[in-house]
This record gives sequence, C-alpha cells and structure tokens, in this order.
Amino acid sequence: MNLGFGGGGSEFQIPVLSAIVGMIADLMRIGLQICYEFTSGLGFPNYVIAIVVLTILIKTLLLPLAVKQIRSMKAMQAIQPEIQKIQKKYRNDPAMMRQEMGRLYKEHNASPMAGCLPLLIQMPFLIAMYYAIQGFNYDPLHAGFLWIESLAAEDGTYILPVLSAASTFLVSWQTTPKDAPGNQKTMLFMMPLMIGWMSLHFPSGLVIYWVVSNVYQFFQQLIMFRGEKGKEMINGPSKKGVVTVHADEEAVAKTKRKKIIRRKIIKKVAKKPAADEAPKAGDEKEKTASAEKTAEAGDSSGKAEG
Repeated sequence: MNLGFGGGGSEFQIPVLSAIVGMIADLMRIGLQICYEFTSGLGFPNYVIAIVVLTILIKTLLLPLAVKQIRSMKAMQAIQPEIQKIQKKYRNDPAMMRQEMGRLYKEHNASPMAGCLPLLIQMPFLIAMYYAIQGFNYDPLHAGFLWIESLAAEDGTYILPVLSAASTFLVSWQTTPKDAPGNQKTMLFMMPLMIGWMSLHFPSGLVIYWVVSNVYQFFQQLIMFRGEKGKEMINGPSKKGVVTVHADEEAVAKTKRKKIIRRKIIKKVAKKPAADEAPKAGDEKEKTASAEKTAEAGDSSGKAEG
C-alpha cells in the first residue's frame, strides 16, 4: 500500500498523521544510512546490523516516555483494590462511577490507558520504518544476513514471525498483573498471535525492527521493575534516598488497621461505666493517660506484626 511518502501516490485521510509519519520515515532513511556507514567503518557492512543499531538508538530516545508509562502502569496496579470497591459501590450509577474513577486516577497520577501506551507510541515509528525500508536503496551484497535474503522481502522460513510473536508475548506477560481481568489475560495471548500472523506479510527489515524493539523493552522493564536504580528512575528518590512516590498497598492497609485499633482502644478505656459516679478531674486525667498508653502499646504491637 502506497501512502505517498517521499513523492507521488495516495495520501493518508488524516493529513497531520501522514505528515508526521512521512517526516519520521525520511529521518529513518537518513538514520539507516548513517548507521550502515558507521557499522561499515567497524568492519560490519550489513543493513541488518544497521537496523539493529538504529532500533536501539530510537528506543533510547523514547526512554523518558517509557519511564512515564511505567509510572502510570504501576500506579494503576496499586489502586486496583480501590477501583474494584468503586465498581461494586456504584455499579448501578455509571455517572457517579466515572466521576469517582476520574478522581482516583487524578489523585494517584494513573491512567487506564497505561498498558496500551507502549504500542501507541511505537505505531508511528513502526509505520515509518515500513516506508523507510520499502523506499531505501540497498547494496544487494549487504542486504541479507544469515537466513534473511532481503530486508524488503518477507521471511519465508517463518523464523522472524515466530520471534516476533514470542518477543511480543514476553513484553506483554511482563506487565500483566497476576490478578488481571479475563479480557486482559485473553489479550496476553491474542496480541502475540496477531502480531506473528501480520509478520508473515511484513518485510523482514520491519520484523527485525519489531523484535529488537521488544527485546530492548523487555530488559528495560526488567531493570526498572527489579533494580534499585530502576526504582529510583520510576519513582524518584526521596529526601532520605527512599522511594516514596507510590506507597506499598499492604503498608497502607496496615496503617489503616493501626488507626482503627487505636480509636477502639481509646474509646473503650475512656468510656464511663454506667454504674459508676461521675469521675473527678484527677481520675479523668489518669484515665486519659491510661488510654493513651494502651493505644501506644497497640501501635507498638502493630509495628511488631509489620
């Protein structure tokens, strides 16, 4: 399908999108040639290697957007219990449910579109890479690699489509919570199958771009989710050097339980017995002090449990 980037042919029905993708495609052609000349200077004159280098550069440039996406995604995972409470409470009032959900998202800087953002960000670059590869003038001697005969042709061995589906599954599986709803778990398997099927009909160069991009993203998320440096990158260091942007869900629940226990103990100790006479001022002070000590003891036991 010719959308007319770089001259002649039909146009996108959305002129702005056409202009953006066309501009990115032109930049990618230039970038691919620069990467090819760079790898040639290192003794590896091959366009497949040049695409790998170009993909790594693109993903590195998009890293700030990836960090923002992961922040939002982690926030969504943290507020899932609250979301379920709102859905249950306002199941018969959709308008109120939307209002409360919007308030919750805003309060925690979360977005329900967080899981879709990586794919949405990649799509303009993926389309642009398609046209960059299709319109690029290759040196036939350096356009193949291993089993790949040409970057502009489909992979008849099915190796690249399988790698494409597998890498897509890994990235999706990595960001799908264990308690995800059924439709999200279905997409975990449907999306890789769809990408793999589409890769059967895409140029090999485009599928290489997709696979390398997924591998980069997999390790990027692995570092961000597990490494201390990655946690600081996502949450930002606190004044004491401790990550504090999104409190752990279990810790929040324990804090709430401690407050409830404290109120109950104070109320129980300070409550006046029905059969007793009104206490004197000195007795009141003793009772209040006793209640506070008991509450502090309850807090200490709560900390020991945590």
